Formats: sequence, structure tokens, C-alpha cells
Amino acid sequence: MTENQRIWAQSRNELVQAVTTLGYPAELAELMARELKSPKAIDRMTSYVRQVRPQSEEMLVDEMLAICADINAWREKKESQEAQQSITQGCSIRDLKTDRVMNNDR
Repeated sequence: MTENQRIWAQSRNELVQAVTTLGYPAELAELMARELKSPKAIDRMTSYVRQVRPQSEEMLVDEMLAICADINAWREKKESQEAQQSITQGCSIRDLKTDRVMNNDR
């Protein structure tokens, strides 16, 4: 088992423990861990479970979906920023080439 797998398994196990302590099935926690994918997201879900102590499975799933939506929004923002940076850098290079050509014509 790699270090990343060990960290993921530890986070999953903590979520399973928190969810089962509230009387929900371990399978629900396992499914949520797979959907959340990263240890950081799983830890965020575990904190929610421990602090809020949700009264229904629906509340658990709603929070999991909210965490997934936050992560997807962050990823989209980063991709957009990277694309914008590439466009900006491309324009700067073209501007430099244009300036050189114009200066040589003088």
C-alpha cells in the first residue's frame, strides 16, 4: 500500500467510525468516501458528521454533494485561471514580436 493509499484509507476509516457512531450503515460511509475521492474532502465530511450530528441520511448525502460541488467549482476556477494565463502570455509574446517588427521598420 502506498503512502497516499494509507492516508486515504485512514480518512475513510475515520468517516466510517463517525457515521456508524450515529447509527448509520458503514456502507453509506464507504460510498461517501469513494464519491468524495480525496482525504481532504473525506476529512471535511468527517468534521461535519462529528460537529453537526445529522439526523438523517439525506442530510449526510446533501453535505457530501455540497462538498463535491465546492471541489468541482474550485477545479473549474483553477482551470479557467490557467487558461486565462495562457491566453495572456500568448498575447504578450505576440505583442513583443509585433513591437520588434515595427521598430525594425523605422
